Amino acid sequence: MPTMNLVPVTADDYRRIAERKLPRFLFDYVDGGAFQEVTLDRNRADFEAILPRQRVMRDVSGVDTSGTLADTPATMPVALAPVGMGGMLARRAEVQAKHAADTAGVPFTLSTVSICSMEEVAAVSDKPFWFQLYMLRDRAIVAELLDRAWGLGVRTLVFTVDLAVVGERYRDVRNGIAGGVAGWSKLRAGPLSYAAHPGWVLDVGIKGKPHTFGNLATYVPAATDPTQYREWVGHQFDPSVTWKDIEWLRGIWKGKLMIKGVLSSEDARSAVSAGADSIVVSNHGGRQLDGVASSISVLPDVAEALSGSAEILVDGGVRSGLDLFRARALGADGAMIGRPWAYAVAARGEAGITGLLAAFKRELEVALALCGVTCLTEVTRDLVSRRQVFHVLD
Repeated sequence: MPTMNLVPVTADDYRRIAERKLPRFLFDYVDGGAFQEVTLDRNRADFEAILPRQRVMRDVSGVDTSGTLADTPATMPVALAPVGMGGMLARRAEVQAKHAADTAGVPFTLSTVSICSMEEVAAVSDKPFWFQLYMLRDRAIVAELLDRAWGLGVRTLVFTVDLAVVGERYRDVRNGIAGGVAGWSKLRAGPLSYAAHPGWVLDVGIKGKPHTFGNLATYVPAATDPTQYREWVGHQFDPSVTWKDIEWLRGIWKGKLMIKGVLSSEDARSAVSAGADSIVVSNHGGRQLDGVASSISVLPDVAEALSGSAEILVDGGVRSGLDLFRARALGADGAMIGRPWAYAVAARGEAGITGLLAAFKRELEVALALCGVTCLTEVTRDLVSRRQVFHVLD
């Protein structure tokens, strides 16, 4: 018999609510992946194939999930990942997410293409946040953004390197967000979709303005909506970027440098050689090159290759505190979550993210205790096994 499902707990619970509340094109933007979404599915399936090893009759009366990520104290090894256009999911969503992250005691990462500006997010509290950036063709803009972030107390830069080109995302094509719709289809994708979601229209469409990329308003003053900003950002993506450009970035950024989008041991070593303090093993949530390996399946090889020379985070498929345990066991210092907090804020605003993070912490505490350990440093590779071979080629 199905439950009444009155109180959302898991990321999937919030996802179901978000699907009801958001216009279709926005839900698909958050929920979808590249091509046929094979890698999107693998990210989750390969986490689920990792079996925790339950151990009993050990003193687990004092379980501690705390630690640090990029020298940032954290109550558990997770950070909110950058989510582009987050403020289209709920009213000033990035501000709500920062509040929730502060309350939970975990880092929040602001996207370059956030709706709320870094200045608006910094005003939430004096707790520092992380800032995510792409390499833009105009290096002067990169330098200015970094100066602004530094002046606001940002000390960790999350630099995304896996967008030399944007992945082909079929859901965005089908629902019209990528353009190419006209006539009846344009009406369905726009006014009719909005009319079917009056709560979103009031909360975000009317009360959530301005709908611009706050961090970029100075550079694209003529733009009035996210679509125009997306076009500008698309032209600014620089496919010629190499590790030499990361060395240049390292030369002008005085804080922690985290390279996000690494999916091989070779690239992980190159990132560290270019000056990275941390790396994020990531396939961009399955949104770039479909068919590649899941992030969690690549993690053990990357951890072995770096051998402690840099901090390692992982993202893609992380949906619970148990997944944090699995990632830790396979060599990650922590994880990032993007879709889970996006679903939660769309479903219940700040309270949704707060509830989601509380559930993550409880799940991690249970995983530690029932596997016979009391802190993160005791989580080792022998506490998990694999149910099946990961989806990688020999």
